[in-house]
Amino acid sequence: MRLRLPEERPKEPPTGYKIAHPVLSQDGTRAGFTGVSLGAALPYAVLDEAHCVYGRRHEAPHRRCDCGFHCVHERAAAEAFLCIAEHRRAALLEVTVLGAYIRFERGFRYARQRVRTATVRPCGCGARASLLVDAGWGRPGWQVLESACGGCAGRRTALRLAEFARIAGEGLTVLGARPGSGVPPRGLGVPELLAEAALLQARLDVFQGELARLAKGERN
Repeated sequence: MRLRLPEERPKEPPTGYKIAHPVLSQDGTRAGFTGVSLGAALPYAVLDEAHCVYGRRHEAPHRRCDCGFHCVHERAAAEAFLCIAEHRRAALLEVTVLGAYIRFERGFRYARQRVRTATVRPCGCGARASLLVDAGWGRPGWQVLESACGGCAGRRTALRLAEFARIAGEGLTVLGARPGSGVPPRGLGVPELLAEAALLQARLDVFQGELARLAKGERN
């Protein structure tokens, strides 16, 4: 007898948090975000639908795959990822979880999302960011942007925060974090480790389910 998890039918779509890098299309007509882990090669729009990153034809999120959008329940858990060196210039996103989703202890894996708010980090000099500028790297057809103040932007491609929000559309709000607020400590702390554990647990659940299925098949 296979046990099924209870189905949820919330009156309002759940809210989640994640980090991502702002991106601008090569022709400057589209804006969105690219993730920092699974699926990072596939930039997404403010309102978008997940697809299997492995090219399988099933809909995301599939119970026997780890495809789909990912987010955590708590803002602090998402902020903890900003402690990691390669993620220091990423933005904090507040998202609405849409469509089918799978709930884990610390987050969701889900089919569709709307990015409501993106909060970008202070400029590298410590001042409050007013611009998003070319970060010097990107994806095919997309350049990644990072936060900067007017004095540090130089001659790089630059967009004001409101202009990025306008191009991205769908009612996105882009905010600049106050200097000194939420600055991650050096090294790995407890919140960061908990956030890492959340994603690992989600993937472990998938692998355990698949292992049980294979073991049952061998017995039969």
